[in-house]
Amino acid sequence: MKQFLGVDIGGTNVKFGVVDADGNIIKKKKYPTAEVSEGGDFCGNFSKLLAKRLKKFPDIASVGIGIPGTISADGNSTLDLPNVPALGNQPLVKILKNDFPGLPIAMDNDANAAALGELHFGLEAIPKTYLFITLGTGVGGGCVINGQVFKGGDGNGLEIGHVMSSTGRTIEQNIGKAGIIEMAKNYIAEGKLSTTLSGDFDAKMVANAAHEGDELALQVYHDMGKYVGELIVSVVRILDIKTILIGGGVSETFSYLKHNMHEVINAFLPPYYTKSLDIRLATLGNNAGILGAASLGINAIETK
Repeated sequence: MKQFLGVDIGGTNVKFGVVDADGNIIKKKKYPTAEVSEGGDFCGNFSKLLAKRLKKFPDIASVGIGIPGTISADGNSTLDLPNVPALGNQPLVKILKNDFPGLPIAMDNDANAAALGELHFGLEAIPKTYLFITLGTGVGGGCVINGQVFKGGDGNGLEIGHVMSSTGRTIEQNIGKAGIIEMAKNYIAEGKLSTTLSGDFDAKMVANAAHEGDELALQVYHDMGKYVGELIVSVVRILDIKTILIGGGVSETFSYLKHNMHEVINAFLPPYYTKSLDIRLATLGNNAGILGAASLGINAIETK
C-alpha cells in the first residue's frame, strides 16, 4: 500500500510520521530540534534522518515538510524561522531533491500544511475552498482554494496573526498565549471580577479556570471572541470565503468565545456573507502537523 511521509518541524522537536492513504499514522518518530541542528548542519542531519525513514519504509511515495516560518517563492528554501534558527535561509528542498532524486518532496508553512491536511484527511466533508485559522501559542492561517493552498504573491500570504485589531495591536498580540495571560493579569489588577487565578500562571491555567466557571477567565474568552470575530470579518471581506475551520488548541474553549465572535461577525458582515457562513472546529487535533505535512507531499504527486 502506498504510504506518505509527513515531517513537522518545530522549535522543540522534528516529528516524522508515516501515513497511509486513509490518514492513519503508521509510525511516528521524533528527534529534538537541537539534535538535528548540531554542528550547524540542519539540512545534512535532516537528510540522514530522512534516509533512515525511507530505508525502513520503502513504500513511501512522497515527503511533505511543514515549517514554522516563511519560505521562498519556489518552495525550495526556508527564509525566516525564529524558532529554528539553524534552518533559516537554507535550501532544504533543493538539497533533499538532490539526495533523493525522483522522490516528490514539498515544503510549506505549518499553518498551510494543517489547512491542506483537513482536505485530505479531515474527519468531516468540507468544500475544496476554505479558510483555516490556528489559535495557539500564536495565531496563524492558511487558505485552500479549489484544493490548492493559496500562497499569495511570493509564497507567504495569509499571515493573519499580524492583522491589526481594534486595540491598535495585532490579533496575535491580543489572543496568542502571551496575550491571554496579559488580559487575565490586567483584569486581576482591576480587581472587579472574581477569580481563582493569582501569581504566575499560563494560558492553560486560564482555560482550566474557565472550565470551572471562573468569572475573570470567562471574560478573557469573551474578549477573545471579539478579536477572533474581527479577524474573520477582515479575512472574509478580502477573500470572500465562507467556510472557516478553527484549529490549534482552541477546541476545548471554543464554546466560551463563539457567542461574542458571532456577535461581531453579524454586526460587521452583511447577509451576503453570513447567510452561508460555516464556522467549525478543525478535526485533526494533535495530528494536524504530521497529517498536514503528509498532504503537502500528496499534492506534490498530484501536481507533478
